[in-house]
Amino acid sequence: MMTGASTPPPATRPRRSRLRTVLPLAVAAWLVLEIWLLTVVADVASGFTVFLLLIAGIVLGSVVIKRAGRRAFQNLNEALQRGTAPSSGGGSGLTMLGGLLLMLPGLVSDAAGLLLLVPPVQKALGRYAERTVDRKLRRSAPGGLGDAFQQARVYRPGGKVVQGEVIRDEPGDAPREQRPPLNR
Repeated sequence: MMTGASTPPPATRPRRSRLRTVLPLAVAAWLVLEIWLLTVVADVASGFTVFLLLIAGIVLGSVVIKRAGRRAFQNLNEALQRGTAPSSGGGSGLTMLGGLLLMLPGLVSDAAGLLLLVPPVQKALGRYAERTVDRKLRRSAPGGLGDAFQQARVYRPGGKVVQGEVIRDEPGDAPREQRPPLNR
């Protein structure tokens, strides 16, 4: 039946990002690799050896996370006592990630966690992550989340706050509401 009205175009779904497509497959492949490697090591050594390796990874990972967290809290506390910003160096986040990878059951994650505990690797990954985040923030559209991060990163010497008042342009016949001043 023809009514003369045009039919609406079919709804186009937004294209899935590459990460949303690849990430589930990568996680599944990683899990299969971990299980396969554990069975190979269990065949070569014994199941008890694999069990001890997994327990050692959990214990070592928890110790690493505890020490990194304690060090980060200590740095923050010292910076607050000095009245300065905490130093970004130290690699606490990457150390904690290394500890978390050690705690995950599996030999590949243990190797990656141990690799993250090596200081030159931490520095290289830290620089790479910082460059990547800066590049993404510069490319982001104005008014987006990247713009908010850019505004938060602006350094204002002296930390002066300029007090002001917001004045709305309303039609002339609207009654004005009297508000107390914002001074403290």
